Amino acid sequence: MRGLLNNSGFTVWFTGLPGAGKTTLAKSLEREIKQQGFPVELFDGDEMRRHLTKGLGFTREDREENVRRIAYVAGIVTRLGGVAIVAAISPYANSRQAARDEIGNFVEVFVRCPLSVCAERDPKGLYAKAHRGEIMHFTGVSDPYEDPRKPEVIVDTNQDFPQQSLEKIVGHLHSNYLLPQLSRW
Repeated sequence: MRGLLNNSGFTVWFTGLPGAGKTTLAKSLEREIKQQGFPVELFDGDEMRRHLTKGLGFTREDREENVRRIAYVAGIVTRLGGVAIVAAISPYANSRQAARDEIGNFVEVFVRCPLSVCAERDPKGLYAKAHRGEIMHFTGVSDPYEDPRKPEVIVDTNQDFPQQSLEKIVGHLHSNYLLPQLSRW
């Protein structure tokens, strides 16, 4: 895989259950890459649903279309030599594989966290609503989440502090020559 060290962009795709910590880690990675002076764009799943994929529901077909659209835009950033960071549940393995195929330079980060911990963290109360049947097609409750088959990075957010997870991700980007090695890492 080539990266910014070779003037080639790449995408870091965060996937995991709702509340696992995808957005938190993605924002930290975005700050880190910006501090290094590289062009970076964050595509957060909630933001994408408000702007790019508004009108899509949460059926399997709509979720696949959501991922397809996000992958298309992330692919443009990647081809232009930037870093696209995606934080989206993207629950289906085949959709993530299609995104990987579309984009090319792709790093999948599995933000692993037990369902019970994600439900405890839920500030919006969505898990409780899903368990009461008020929300249909809720990933992890009434819809499946398919764990990644071979992610490049796995972080366990129920065990590690966010900084530890970020260091693991950045370490992977350095060791695979996507970002230059800095003395603090």
